[in-house]
Amino acid sequence: MSTTAPGLHHDLPFDPAYGHTLDTLLAIAPPPDEPSDFDDFWTACYRRALAVDIAPALGPASRVGGHLVQSIHYTSTDGVRLGGWLTSPADGPIVRGTVYLHGYGGRAAPEPELLPPGTAAIWPCARGLGTASRLPGVPDNGAGHVLHGIDSAETYIHGGCVADVWCAATTLLRAHPAVAQQLAFVGDSFGGGIGAMAVAFDDRFHAVALGVPSFGHHPLRLTLPCTGSGDAVRRHHHQHPEVIRVLRYFDAATAATRVRQRAHVAAARFDPHVPPPGQFAVYNALAGPKTLHVLTAGHFDHPDAVMERSALNAARRDFLQE
Repeated sequence: MSTTAPGLHHDLPFDPAYGHTLDTLLAIAPPPDEPSDFDDFWTACYRRALAVDIAPALGPASRVGGHLVQSIHYTSTDGVRLGGWLTSPADGPIVRGTVYLHGYGGRAAPEPELLPPGTAAIWPCARGLGTASRLPGVPDNGAGHVLHGIDSAETYIHGGCVADVWCAATTLLRAHPAVAQQLAFVGDSFGGGIGAMAVAFDDRFHAVALGVPSFGHHPLRLTLPCTGSGDAVRRHHHQHPEVIRVLRYFDAATAATRVRQRAHVAAARFDPHVPPPGQFAVYNALAGPKTLHVLTAGHFDHPDAVMERSALNAARRDFLQE
């Protein structure tokens, strides 16, 4: 067993801080070799998503505490039918909207209490994940999902997941048009990385909150052992080095250089699942006004974890209602 910081004991065969200090993490730049057609690729993806007939179908509303909760299904690109939840205040006006995407653990229920009062939100399950969007032939675990279609930028599932966010935003805006004046995205881990790519090319969003975002700086991530989906990609790259050509299109740090909306990022200094250098690469690359919320650890239980999560939730609520 090794000790890396007070209260952070682990028996992993690598250092989940990767030898970094906060200063060195804040010095990590985005990948230097983005594809020359990066913007063209994502702009075309965005146009296809906006052209989709989302055909939303809402279930009956039930009151849960101070919120109305409904199941929702909508269509995304490739004709994929997705599920999730729509929540809104049971009483009082709706003054803002949020698209909230889950991590690789999926989502079994919405959590509207995480958001400020007056928020209408959609809680989509990205294609292949969660309890509502599983698909035949698509693994519903991180290690399998992250490799699905990875041999081509046109087929890689992360492109579809980004489109799922765009179509979720369209669905929320159709249900509650007034939130167009104050629409935000929130996502953690998998959801944070996918969200950075989505918000970079969708100016319908006015704010973005990312927690321990994944998929930042693939060239660096491919050199770092971890316990998350990045390890599956690293092993695949070892056998198929040419896959870097695809991954360059799906780099959250490269996308972050296009994010000019105000942003709040929670990044961890110690994380065995999503290496901190990738998380900070996303934060560092953001092009607009940004706030950094430093976590002791991500994807790792420690004595202050509950307190830190509570503080992060409070900081996010404040950020979202600015």
